[in-house]
Amino acid sequence: MNTYVNILQKYWGYQSFRPLQEDIIRSVAEGNDTLGLMPTGGGKSITFQVYSLSKEGICLVVTPLIALMKDQVENLARRGIKALAIHSGMTREEIKVALDNATWGDYKFLYLSPERIATDRFRERLEKMKVNLIAVDEAHCISQWGHDFRPSYMRIAELREMLPGVNVMALTATATPKVVDEIQEKLLFKKKNVLQKSFLRENLIYKVREEDDKFGYLVRTLQKSKGSGVIYTRSRKKTKEIAELCQKNNISANFYHAGLSSEARHVRQDEWLTGKTRIIVATNAFGMGIDKPNVRFVIHVDAPDSLEAYFQEAGRAGRDGKKAMAVLLYNNTDTVRLKKAVSEKFPDADLIKRTYEALCNYLQIAMGSGKGVTYDFNIVDFANAFHLSLTYTLSALKILELDGYIEYTDELDRSAMVHFRVDRDELYKFQVANSSFDAFIKLLLRSYSGLFSDYTPIDENLLAKRASISRDLVYKYLCTLDSHKIIHYIPQKSTPFIVMIRERVDASRVVVSKENYTTRRKQYETQVRAVIDYATTSSVCRSQQLLSYFGEKNSTRCGFCDVCEELNDMGLSNMEFERIRLDIRALLTHSPLMRHELFFKLNGKEEHTQMVIRWLFDNEKIIERVDGKIEWRND
Repeated sequence: MNTYVNILQKYWGYQSFRPLQEDIIRSVAEGNDTLGLMPTGGGKSITFQVYSLSKEGICLVVTPLIALMKDQVENLARRGIKALAIHSGMTREEIKVALDNATWGDYKFLYLSPERIATDRFRERLEKMKVNLIAVDEAHCISQWGHDFRPSYMRIAELREMLPGVNVMALTATATPKVVDEIQEKLLFKKKNVLQKSFLRENLIYKVREEDDKFGYLVRTLQKSKGSGVIYTRSRKKTKEIAELCQKNNISANFYHAGLSSEARHVRQDEWLTGKTRIIVATNAFGMGIDKPNVRFVIHVDAPDSLEAYFQEAGRAGRDGKKAMAVLLYNNTDTVRLKKAVSEKFPDADLIKRTYEALCNYLQIAMGSGKGVTYDFNIVDFANAFHLSLTYTLSALKILELDGYIEYTDELDRSAMVHFRVDRDELYKFQVANSSFDAFIKLLLRSYSGLFSDYTPIDENLLAKRASISRDLVYKYLCTLDSHKIIHYIPQKSTPFIVMIRERVDASRVVVSKENYTTRRKQYETQVRAVIDYATTSSVCRSQQLLSYFGEKNSTRCGFCDVCEELNDMGLSNMEFERIRLDIRALLTHSPLMRHELFFKLNGKEEHTQMVIRWLFDNEKIIERVDGKIEWRND
């Protein structure tokens, strides 16, 4: 049995790897920079985790989401693997302790947000770390043509300069051919090396339903369907409305969005994961790190603004390999909204500059100061205070982020943290001199390990329950110990934050770059157009449309989507479709023909032949020349 399989069995309990996982591991082990493309749920993280565990040293994992870092670190800890994370939402002292542990401790994984790469403290510590791999998760974020471009990802190339002998493993679930090329270019791959699993999900049936009464469709469908499911909508308000509608119709459901408290989100997520709740109605805040295998359906009430997002969210269905459905509910209102979203996502330059000035005033930042400082930020309060549209405000902040003025994070949700500032001898002296704190300190030490070496997440409610005291009293004990400098206590926090990347400048000097504005707007328009085309095209198999978007041009009809169902209902089976297609190909490859000549030579049912020819035109397999003849395009 090889080393990698041994590690997989020891820590994860799996007897063998999923397709492509071991290929990616071995590619990096052979000294190759490697880009792995694996669909959602394909087990991307195991590839860099197993590889790094087989080597001496620590793996740097660059990832954009704080919540994803927390999820990964906690999952590894449950398996007995030491990992830590650093990001902009941490205090300077927390970051210092984490970097010390990464440098001199026996940690195997350091998760970091890309913004950290530029800091002097990180660079100083990096020189002393023994790094065995640079893992880039959500690698599409480095591409300006990707659906979730983050400028800070461009800094990853600097890691390559600081760690010249260390290979890169880049991973993503969604990337078009153009994005695939740019990922490798921006990460300075020594040579192109892509290992890709097909985006085909044979067990997942895609359907588009044109519905004016989407809520009515939901009730009818959910009452007939079986199993667990996810309903996605763009509006927090609609998550609650749909969940309540389900409950009124005796359908087990609850709602989930980023505006709920951390405790509420965890409870609702767990109830859905364990089957207590059958359906979760959510915004796109739901799904990260979720791997529930027996999801039988995912329904989108509103169209997302990219096929990458749709493919990723729909892909949460059917991970157990059994039949599952991905349904998009669509009508003309969606088309109007998607087109309107382009102008909302890209407000004019004057509004962006006014938003910048208002933000600096709101945060009380003096001219020429603020660089590197993190500020708690409530976007709703900010927009209300300056009479700004919430939609346009969010878009303006994103553009300011693209141009390197700020970093905006709206998903910080962290537990309370405790770290002992004194060693055990000093702590004992304090306990002797302050007997009223003795029992509480002992409770802390019994409840959590690692308090002296690292910042440790704690649960004030759990401590209160174990000590049979109120949560307020626990909070008071912790604050008092902090004031005596016995511990460093950081209360629970769920406030989004802004990091000022540069010193404040006058609004007139804020530059909205053409590259980050015009190019990104054009790319966004292309993504929106692709969604509209997917939803409104009724002659091309849904699976083929998605596969073609991701570069797989020669796939066959799935036979089960709504488009294929219509073809089947008209008496055109997959077998007959393929027979006619091959006959057309053979004829046109030999010699281009006029349409009537083609029909004559095929000598079959004209209706079926027309359907196949229409499909071939739509998929650009055949073209009509200037002279009117049809010719087969080279595959």
